[in-house]
Amino acid sequence: MKSKQRYAVPALDKGLDILESLAVAQVPQSLTDLSRALKRTPSELFRILDVLERRKYIGRDLISDGYSLTLKLYELAHTRSPVDHLLRAAVPPMRELAESIRESCHLSILHGQFLMVIAQAESPDPVRLSVEVGYRALPLGTASGKLLISMLDEAERSRFLAADPTYKVMSRAQRLRLGTEIANIRRMRLYVAASTRRTGNDLTCVVGNPRIGVLAALGVPLIPGGPNDGKERKLIPMIRKCANQITAVVGLGTHGSA
Repeated sequence: MKSKQRYAVPALDKGLDILESLAVAQVPQSLTDLSRALKRTPSELFRILDVLERRKYIGRDLISDGYSLTLKLYELAHTRSPVDHLLRAAVPPMRELAESIRESCHLSILHGQFLMVIAQAESPDPVRLSVEVGYRALPLGTASGKLLISMLDEAERSRFLAADPTYKVMSRAQRLRLGTEIANIRRMRLYVAASTRRTGNDLTCVVGNPRIGVLAALGVPLIPGGPNDGKERKLIPMIRKCANQITAVVGLGTHGSA
């Protein structure tokens, strides 16, 4: 198959380089600063900076006169909710995953104090497990819920657990065991566990980027006695690949830890 033809657009490349450089800069950047950071001459960047400033993507600091990002990119990114972006990105990879592993899969998020399923793709096999879109459950009773809780930052996780009905009735020993379990899940960014609602196992993987609050779990419920019974570990690379494809289509890059 022919590789996709690439077209050079130097001015666009320079403009994106400027935006990405300003995004990570701790202080406003002068033309000289940007020239040095991007290894380009000031004359290469000057007109592009002028256009970006005129279009309100960047602005000048009143004291240093250096450039910094405005909130325009943030405003554009939030014209649709993160869930909308996830749904559009998730459908094709999830369908491909369901076809390839012959198991249903679903995408879940934390919504208030609940885990909520926002998308699913059904296995092509006539006998299959599926989870209805819109289904809600207390998260600590689910593999995906524990995974998502584990990926919250420490302060947010503490607030979430303090309000969770399941956590409230746990003994001190149970809370300590949960803390150890959540630390292990967070480190692996993936969780395989026996289902609390039926026989069989559930496998779930992180989708998105916890650092910016766009976070979901890609879950696969496995049928006891089915084609993948006892072979859960062999599915992990395919499920990770699907999760990474969804993350990439949303434009979040590699999903780092919170």
